[in-house]
Amino acid sequence: MSDIKLIISVVAVILTFVGYFPYIFNIFIGKTKPHIFSWFIWSITTFIIYALQVSGGAGTGAWATLSVAIILLLVFFLGLKNGNKNIKKIDIVFLILALFALAFWLIVEQPVLSIILLALVDMFGFGPTIRKSYSDPYSETLSLYTITTVRHALSFFALAEYNIITWLFPITWVFANALFSIFLIVRRKKIPKQVSEKGELKEE
Repeated sequence: MSDIKLIISVVAVILTFVGYFPYIFNIFIGKTKPHIFSWFIWSITTFIIYALQVSGGAGTGAWATLSVAIILLLVFFLGLKNGNKNIKKIDIVFLILALFALAFWLIVEQPVLSIILLALVDMFGFGPTIRKSYSDPYSETLSLYTITTVRHALSFFALAEYNIITWLFPITWVFANALFSIFLIVRRKKIPKQVSEKGELKEE
């Protein structure tokens, strides 16, 4: 069984790089514009969650989390130059809520409550990306979120120990990425992929 979990972990890590390669490439060519608030929040929490998973006995199942944390940090730095610069008040609200929850996590000594708070922080982090993708669904790479859905499902099955500390993160992101993928598909059907003279997508 441990060999199977090891194989699943390796596949999950490979899918991490497969999923993020086109995303990072699209950032360089200006097609994808990550919202830096989201990626800043996600990079911080994912490193913390990786540490919690290790302490909770996740074993090789935490490998995918570590690989994601490293890439999230890379995307954040790339986003500082090539990301979405259209910051709205609601984005700042999401950032404040995420940082508030993260600050509360620092004073919480219960591992279970900690992982719940971190999952909540991650969902707040999704707010700015959802907001900007509503009017510009082509500013995100759809394949990343569909592959990430599968990857998190695999990382769940690769866990050595199953408790809320180890499984809450992958399960939360399975649903979050699946729903966001559907969201992008629906919005793209409503908004044609048309570029204005300024190089910005516009809704007809």
